[in-house]
Amino acid sequence: MLTFTYTALNPSTGQKIKAEIEAENEKTAAKLLIDRGLAPLEISQKIDRGGSGLRKRVPTKQKVIFSRQLSTLIDAGLPLLQSLNTVKEQTKHVALKAVIAKIIIDVEAGSPLSTALEKHPEVFDSVYVSLIAAGEQSGSLDVSLERIATQQEKDAEVISKVRGALMYPGIVILVLMGILIFMTTTVLPQVAEVYKGIPGAKLPLITSLLMKLSGFITNFWWLALIILIGGVFALRRYIKTPKGKAVVDQLKITMWPIAPLFMKLYMARFARTGSTLVASGVPMIKMLNTTAEAVGNTQVAASIYKAVEQVKGGKALSASIENDPHFLDLVSDMISIGEQSGSLEGMMVRLAEYYEKEVDNQIKAVNTIIEPLLMVVVGVVALLIVAAVLLPIYGLAGKNLGV
Repeated sequence: MLTFTYTALNPSTGQKIKAEIEAENEKTAAKLLIDRGLAPLEISQKIDRGGSGLRKRVPTKQKVIFSRQLSTLIDAGLPLLQSLNTVKEQTKHVALKAVIAKIIIDVEAGSPLSTALEKHPEVFDSVYVSLIAAGEQSGSLDVSLERIATQQEKDAEVISKVRGALMYPGIVILVLMGILIFMTTTVLPQVAEVYKGIPGAKLPLITSLLMKLSGFITNFWWLALIILIGGVFALRRYIKTPKGKAVVDQLKITMWPIAPLFMKLYMARFARTGSTLVASGVPMIKMLNTTAEAVGNTQVAASIYKAVEQVKGGKALSASIENDPHFLDLVSDMISIGEQSGSLEGMMVRLAEYYEKEVDNQIKAVNTIIEPLLMVVVGVVALLIVAAVLLPIYGLAGKNLGV
C-alpha cells in the first residue's frame, strides 16, 4: 500500500480537509475519498524520506531484480500493466515500489513505458530509457530488459572491485592517523613532563615538533575538527561543480598508479554500454550520445561527443576515436574490425569482456604497487614516533651516566 496526501472538500460543510490516505494507487485513493462522501481536489503520492530528509536511493541490485522480473513476466505473455502490477507487489524496497506505482499510473494513461521511466531519472538513467525505447520499437521489450539487467550487473561488479581496491589504502591511512594522534596526545606528554623537572634539559627537535602538534590537538581539537569537516565539505562541493568534476576526472586518467585502472574501467563501460545499445537496435549517433552520459568521466565523454560530430560527417567510428588520448589503441582496432565484418556488436562485447578482465589484473597490479608504498609510509611514521619517544629517554640516561 502507498501513502497519498490529499486535499478534499466536504460538500455538507464546505470545509477543505488536508490529510493522508493509504491506497494501491491514485485512482483507488480518489475512489476511497468519494466513498467517504468527500470531493477530492488534489491527490499526490507521499515519497518516503529517510532521516536526513533526502529521497532514498534505489540500489542497483533492486533495479536488476525489477528488470529481470518484468522481463520474465512479459516473456511469459502477460500484458505490460499486469506485469508491472505483479512486480510492484513483489518489490520490498519502499522507494522503488513508489516509483513503480507512478509508472503504472502513466502507462494506464497511455504513455509508453520508456516515457514513464524517463520521468524518474534518479532511478532510471538515459541508458535504461534508451534500451526500453528501442525494445518497444522492435517489439522485444523482454529482451531489452534482460540486456539491461546483465549490463547493470556487470557494471556494478566492476565498480565494486575498483572501490574495494581503493578502500584498503584509505583504511591503512586512517589507522595510521589514529595511532599518530594517540601517541602524540598520550605518550609524548608523559615524556615531556619528565624533562620539565630537569634544569637545562632540552627536548630533541623531532620530539619538540610532535609536542607542538600534540598541544594543538589537545587544546584546539575542536578547531582541527572544524577545519577537517569544513575541508571535506568544501572538497565535496567543489567536486560536484563542473570544473571540480573535470579536474577529478582528469586526475583519474593521468595520476599514477591508478590511471591505467580507470582507463580500462572506462573502456569496459564504453564497450559494454555500446554493445548493449547496438544489440537493441539503437542508432549509432544516439548510441554514442547515451554512452557518453553513461561512461562516468567528463574527459572521456568529451572525446565521445567529438567522435559523434565526426560520425555525423560520414567518418567511421573507429577512425573518429583513433589516436584520441582518452581511448586505448585496442578499442579503435577492434571497432574497425567490427565495422568491416559487419559485427560491431560482437566486437564491442569482446572488448567489454577483455577490459573487464584487465580491470581485475590492474587491481592486482595497483595493490602490488600500493602495499609496499604503504609499508614504507607506515615504517617512516613509526620510526618518527619511536625516535620522538626514545631520544629524550636516551638523553636522560646519558645525563645520569655523566656522558
